[in-house]
Amino acid sequence: MPPPSEPLLGRRVFELVRNLMALLGVFTTVYVVGLTLIISWQASRDEARPVDAIVVLGTAQYNGRPSAVLAARLDHAISLYNQGVAPVLVTTGGSGRDSRFTEGGVGRTYAMGQGVPAGAILSEEGGASSWESLRNVAELLEARGWRRIVLVSDPFHMTRLKLMALGLGLEPSASPTRTSPISYRPAAEMFYVLREVAGVTVYVLTQAAASLL
Repeated sequence: MPPPSEPLLGRRVFELVRNLMALLGVFTTVYVVGLTLIISWQASRDEARPVDAIVVLGTAQYNGRPSAVLAARLDHAISLYNQGVAPVLVTTGGSGRDSRFTEGGVGRTYAMGQGVPAGAILSEEGGASSWESLRNVAELLEARGWRRIVLVSDPFHMTRLKLMALGLGLEPSASPTRTSPISYRPAAEMFYVLREVAGVTVYVLTQAAASLL
């Protein structure tokens, strides 16, 4: 049987590539939609329970004052503390452009101003990312023999935070704030959810690559 002519071979290769691209497109769509649903499901849950510490993820502060988003996180964490969820509140986050202040330090000052005793607050002030902050928190808690935590942040943030905390040997549950300004802006919230799809993907791939080395 004679070999296929070059035009026929080229057509077959083109069809193969086209089919592979179509399959890749279907897989990508299913993956993004599926992960978006998981993130949204986790965002809707409040898993607050008695634990060793409440951990508040930092975000922007301005001239020593928490942004509205950070204040919403802190207010929720303080409410959990007052309900007796944990005896200790952990504020997190390093400095941004203004090196005079850290998110963790601003969070500590804010919580004290809301009546949380200084002795009930631990402050992590070196993290430049969520993972770095949680790594530092894990070290702080390990020194005290603590592992069980309630994570407080915006709802869209919870899936990635729980994955990171589990990877660091912590036992996390999630209790997102419901009063963040982002929650009242559906377009902004969807943007952050989609950004978390990318963030979760990068984290999982990074961990998988690290495990192979």
